[in-house]
Amino acid sequence: MPPRLLPSIRPLLRSPSTFALLPPFLLPCLNPSTTHRHASILSSLSDNPLAYHKKIRRGRGPSSGKGKTSGRGHKGQKQHGKVPRGFQGGQTPLEIVHGTRGFVNVFSVDMQPLNLSRIQSWIDQGRIDPSRPITIKELSDSNCVGKIKDGVKLLADGAQELRTPINIIISRASKSAIAVVEKIGGSVMTRFYTPFAIRRILKGTTDPINSLRSERMMMMEEEEEEEEEEDEEHQNNGEEVDASRDTNFKVLVGEATGTSEASTIASAVAAVQPRRFGFRHRLPDPTSRKDIEYYRDPTHRGYLSHLVTEGQTPSLFFKIPSGGKGIAGKRLAAKKALEENRIW
Repeated sequence: MPPRLLPSIRPLLRSPSTFALLPPFLLPCLNPSTTHRHASILSSLSDNPLAYHKKIRRGRGPSSGKGKTSGRGHKGQKQHGKVPRGFQGGQTPLEIVHGTRGFVNVFSVDMQPLNLSRIQSWIDQGRIDPSRPITIKELSDSNCVGKIKDGVKLLADGAQELRTPINIIISRASKSAIAVVEKIGGSVMTRFYTPFAIRRILKGTTDPINSLRSERMMMMEEEEEEEEEEDEEHQNNGEEVDASRDTNFKVLVGEATGTSEASTIASAVAAVQPRRFGFRHRLPDPTSRKDIEYYRDPTHRGYLSHLVTEGQTPSLFFKIPSGGKGIAGKRLAAKKALEENRIW
């Protein structure tokens, strides 16, 4: 509310010559309709309709409908007291007599379904860009899927409607959905997510695609190891080493230019991190055998399928067959070796 002024000052302020000297916050004071407020406005204040629900007052007379028996009915234990949950009048409960049936699957996951027809509809509306990789972050930001708990699974419902090639990175995918996407020139990659990692991805603090065991990161590590080996060979041969790849070079440059060592190291790390990470948190990899074997399977288009070499299977219990004679041959060779070493 604008400040109140004395009645003797108000006529002076209304003169045209004082408008140029008057501060802007005092201009509303010249209008007398805005300077007077009455307390009657307090009696007309109210919230929006249906913004709150009035509490039901029970036991305040029969005219309210909740006043005589207060909604509990007539007599009995339910009116006079409380009934424990599962109480059946004193007899032995049926779940104790017959026992519980079924079991709780500890390996079950709550996957959000995603159909191909919905993806095509979102592409037609311009809510998803098919030229870029589609991850769970793009799906969540465009409201293509609802609340994501354990991941998203791609299903083939509406496969005949999909006509745009897409590159999608998702938790799981059905075989029929993979076949439809690859038939029109797209690609599907399944990768492991935890509920905590999904929350960080949706916040934008974690990379939704790459982790330490993904193919791209492992190739970058191999390139760095090759560069280090080349540098060692150059040093052994007495040749010059490309110092621009080393953070110590940046420290030396900082000392030569007069900047502090900490600032040069920080700038060097900031220049290297976007290349490798670019995010605050690292994306985790699977640790349980069930998850590792799923994402090692090429039929599931798992992101760990590059770890399976030729002749292997995704199973962690698979052993490469050796070129020897087997277990029986090894035992016979060991027995002959013992016989040769005998003294008598």
